[in-house]
Amino acid sequence: MNRPKLSDILRNDGTKNIVDLWNTTAAAEDYKPIPPGTYTCHLIDGQLSHSRSGTPCYKTTFKVIEGPHDGRRLWHEIWLTPKAMAMAKRDLNKLGISRPEQLEQPVPQWIRCRVVVVVHTDDTNTERNRIRDLEVIGRDTPEADPFAPGDVSGGQS
Repeated sequence: MNRPKLSDILRNDGTKNIVDLWNTTAAAEDYKPIPPGTYTCHLIDGQLSHSRSGTPCYKTTFKVIEGPHDGRRLWHEIWLTPKAMAMAKRDLNKLGISRPEQLEQPVPQWIRCRVVVVVHTDDTNTERNRIRDLEVIGRDTPEADPFAPGDVSGGQS
């Protein structure tokens, strides 16, 4: 089997540009946990999941929207077990999820939250971020997408 060459996949003699870019670009650092603190985030996803051992949870994804860690993502598992149900209901209610059937629906978009983040070291001595607390502080209005399709009727009825 012939493996493609870089020049085969780059068009218009882009090989030189990629090689120059490769030679002048430093490798990115590995992501490390963000420092402990309070961050302003948007809730961007929530879905039913489970741990490797099968424990059911609702996994939320937050995106930091302010400060030096803007764009970084944080995850928070809300465990759906008898022991954790009171805490699960507390956190889910904060996000507007008040009925079990809502866990199967997409999360409301543009929920602005204040999350308290800690750094946790797991059993393998790996440091990870953990959300210790969250508070909904509002709901943002998305900015208009300048590339979204407009009124194609031309304004005529």
